[in-house]
Parts: sequence; structure tokens; C-alpha cells
Amino acid sequence: MSNVIEAKDIFAQGGSVADLRLLCCPGAEELTNLIDRHLMRWAAESEETEPKSFIIPCECPRFQSGDAKGMVKDSVRGDDIFIVVDPGNYSVTYKLFGYENHMSPDDHFSNLKRLIQAVAGKAHRVSVIMPSLYGGRQHRREVRESLDCAVALQELQNMGVKNIITFDAHDPRVQNAVPLLSFDNAMPTYQVLKSLLRKMPDLSFDKNDFMVVSPDEGAMSRNMYFSSVLGCNLGMFYKRRDYTTVVNGRNPIVAHEYLGESVEGKTVFVADDIVASGDSMLEVARELKKRGAARIIADATFPLFTSGLGKFDAAVEEGVLDFMVGTNLTYRKPELLQRDWYLDVDVSKYAAYFVLALNHDISVSAIADPIRKIEALLASHAQQKQ
Repeated sequence: MSNVIEAKDIFAQGGSVADLRLLCCPGAEELTNLIDRHLMRWAAESEETEPKSFIIPCECPRFQSGDAKGMVKDSVRGDDIFIVVDPGNYSVTYKLFGYENHMSPDDHFSNLKRLIQAVAGKAHRVSVIMPSLYGGRQHRREVRESLDCAVALQELQNMGVKNIITFDAHDPRVQNAVPLLSFDNAMPTYQVLKSLLRKMPDLSFDKNDFMVVSPDEGAMSRNMYFSSVLGCNLGMFYKRRDYTTVVNGRNPIVAHEYLGESVEGKTVFVADDIVASGDSMLEVARELKKRGAARIIADATFPLFTSGLGKFDAAVEEGVLDFMVGTNLTYRKPELLQRDWYLDVDVSKYAAYFVLALNHDISVSAIADPIRKIEALLASHAQQKQ
């Protein structure tokens, strides 16, 4: 780890491409403030004076008709601008003809474009931090249907955006739509493992005690990564669907079929990018329990819980699920954060590393190499257990 550069040293050495500034789309305040706090701390450690916030005040006010505009309230000329947006934050509301309307992902993406317009080409460079990729679940065409994410990325490229930072994209191949645009897809694997070991310091990753299981074929790559770095075995489920029927825009799942070795008596870790209704995750958990799994830990980068928390409360009470891991990369219901079975993982520091690295045109791995961090974390865990 000796060749990894400290973040404070990067500030001390200078060499930024331009003055670093943050813009926050409505609904992304929590993550933006956390990123800003890390940047301010690193800057303070490199200087004698306390730095000011990197955030430039901005807003997207609405007219009563629902029309909106983007406003940036300070000069951005020559600055290296990073705009943070959370397309999944449905808690943000605005008045529409006297009615309270909740913002959709489309509204958030429009606000992002409004702030890019407000910058008006005066910035040295514009980068976008979009942890939950807008339209990311619609990543390929199977019938006559739109390709929302690909078109959105092309729109941002045409508006002059130079870098896009996202996390755990549903299918990172969507970046093929903009092959000349800098596109970083970060995985919060280290942050999840670190939080997991804090909650369960006695957790064993031995092959006889622990196993990683993918909930479906689409989640195989992230689960393969977990199993590889942990040195444990991997299993998977595949979804048998009824392709003659469409319910709520998708073919219903007939059954979850399991492929892999026995999970009997083991702690099973199941990772996915999104938990929406949660039906698939809970069905997988029940199938694992039927097969004799001792403990089941579910992990989702974006814990949306679109159908509420009742099903998960019941699953935990029944012993089907032990607990759920999620991140702060999108909006979480306040009641979710109060659940004993939910573990919230802070990924803001990792996002701040990306901002700092891009601002100084250096590799992110030079500041925070996730593989080395995971190796050091597991070595420390093994030493503590001895």
C-alpha cells in the first residue's frame, strides 16, 4: 500500500486541471454534502487555512405550470464542474397546477440538463456523477422499444459533458453508445465488505462456512467478483419465465432454478444491483432456506423497495432473511434507515476519490486501489480472528 498516494498529498502538490467545484441537482443533497465534506477535509489536511465548501449554490425552480429552469448562483468560468444527480429520488416534490407532484427519473434528468445549460459553456470542463444510471435498466432492445439510457448518454455527450461516473451499472455495456466519452463504472465492493465485517466481526469466509450465490444470470459478474476476492465458492439461480405473458412490463417468473454446490449450514451472500419490489430476492432467499442455508445476507447497491418494507419485515421475522445491505448512492426511505435488519453503506468517500482523481488527471487506483484495499481488509480480518 506504500505506493498509494494520500488524498491530502494530491491537494498539497497542486496540479489540478482547474478549480474544483460541485453542483447539486435537487434531490442529491445528501451525497453531494458528504463528497464535499471529504474534499474539504483533505484540502484542510494539506493547508493551514480551513477551505471553503466546493459546492456552488444552484436550484431548479418551477413555475405553477410545471415548467422549470436551472440557475447557478456563482461564477463557473474556467472551473472544473462536477454535477451530482440522483435520478431515483422520488421524495422531491413540486407544485403542478396546485397539485403536489413527485419527481420522476425523467424530471431529475431534465434538471441535470438544465444545470448544464445554466453553466452555458463557461466551465473548463463538466463531469456528471450519476450513481444510479438514468434509464439503466432499459439497456438493450429486444422488440420495438426505446433505448433510453443510450440516448441519454448521447445527449450528455452532445451537451459537452466530458466524464460520467456511475456505480454498479445494470449493464455497463451501455457505454458502447458513447465510446469516445470517459465513462467510469465503479463497484462498491470494498465498502460493502468493510461494513459487513464491522457488523459481523466473527464472519468466516472459509469455503465450508460461506458461499456467494447470484440471484440470476444478469448479476453473475458482480457475484463472481465477490467470490473471487473472498476465495469462496459461487452458485447461481436462473429465472424461468413465462414468455407468453407480460405483467407490469415484464415476463413473469415461473420458477427460480439453482445451479451450484450445497448451501446447507452455510452463510450465503446474495448480491444484486437493485432491489425494487424485492420479490425475486425474497424468492431466492426462500429457495436457499429450503436447501438448508444457515444465514442469508442480501446486498443491493440501490435499495429502492418500491413495494414497501412489509415483505422484508415479514421475511426477517420468519427467519428467511437475516439482514440486507444497501448503499447511500440513492435515496432511501427514512423508515428503511431505522430498520434493524438494514445495513447502510456510505460510498461517498469513494465518489470523492473519483472527483479528486479526475480533477488532477490521475488514475483513481493511485489514490484508492480497491483490490489492495480488499486484500488488506481481509488480511486484517484474518489476523483478528487468530
